[in-house]
Amino acid sequence: MIALYSNYGDDELVSLLGQGDISAYTEIHSRYYGVLYQHAYKRLPDRDAVKDIVQEVFIHLWEQRKSIEAKGTLQGYLCTVARNKVLNVFKHEKVKSNYIASLINFEEGNKSTADEKLRINELIELVNAEVSALPPKMRQVFELSRDANLSHNEIAEKLEISPLTVRKQVNNSLKVLRVKLASHLLQLLL
Repeated sequence: MIALYSNYGDDELVSLLGQGDISAYTEIHSRYYGVLYQHAYKRLPDRDAVKDIVQEVFIHLWEQRKSIEAKGTLQGYLCTVARNKVLNVFKHEKVKSNYIASLINFEEGNKSTADEKLRINELIELVNAEVSALPPKMRQVFELSRDANLSHNEIAEKLEISPLTVRKQVNNSLKVLRVKLASHLLQLLL
């Protein structure tokens, strides 16, 4: 005699499901698909996402068939699984939106960094241009002082001039550069 699974109660279906009875699984699916769909749709009004969630509930049911403890009712158990899957969707969406916000913040931070790099490069070019515009002897003394890191005495020996002349040339070149670069710096910083 063929058993009519639609006549079985939930406890009997769960017991048969635990033994791997595919017909019991099919009956549970038929009996609760609509209920689970409505339950999930109330919380997440996205038809495609809800279909996926209900499918995941039934996959979970089959995978856990040997260890299901539907305390209360099978419907309650399935609705709890569905609710947890909906919550997972919300949690995933929150993680995704946090990740996107993090990427946006990172990009905005890098834009300012790129802008800063551009300004630094412009400033370096400007300083180099102004140093190049110094009178030749003053430029030579300045470059030996700043680029070669030579002392005033070392520069004086190398160029065969007095250390006092070296100091005056360095001070004069700094004064000239301050005046010429001051207006340009304000434009770069604004």
